[in-house]
Amino acid sequence: MRHPLFIPIAAASILAMGLAGAAQASSRAGSPEAEIGKALAGRIAGKPVDCLDLNRIRSSRIIDRTAILYETDDGTLYLNRPASGADQLRRGLTLVTDTHTPQLCSVDTVRLVDLPGHFESGWVGLGKFVPYARR
Repeated sequence: MRHPLFIPIAAASILAMGLAGAAQASSRAGSPEAEIGKALAGRIAGKPVDCLDLNRIRSSRIIDRTAILYETDDGTLYLNRPASGADQLRRGLTLVTDTHTPQLCSVDTVRLVDLPGHFESGWVGLGKFVPYARR
C-alpha cells in the first residue's frame, strides 16, 4: 500500500528538480561572466593600467557582483574587477566617484548609491583597468 503523501512529495521533488535545472540554465546564460564575454566579444585585451582620465570616460556599466565596465571616448572598454566590495555591485545602482585628481585610479573607492531611495548602498575598492580594444 502506498503512503498517501508519497505522490504529492514525489511530484514536488520532480517539480523542484525541474525548477532547479531551469534556474541553473538561466543563471549560466545570464551569468555575470557571460555578460562580460558578450560585451567584450570581438575585442582584444591589452595591458592593465592603473588609471583612466575622467574626462575620457563616456559611460560605465555595472556587471552584477563582479565588475564595472567603463567605455572611453575612443570606444575602448575597460574592465575593472574591484579589489574589494564587488559582491555589492548590482544593476540599478549609481556609481559615485570622489577623486581629488583628474583620474580614476585603482587605489580609488567608488560609492554605490540607490538613486530612487537616495541612500548609499555600499562601496567598492577599484582594481586595475584592463583595456579591450576593437579588432
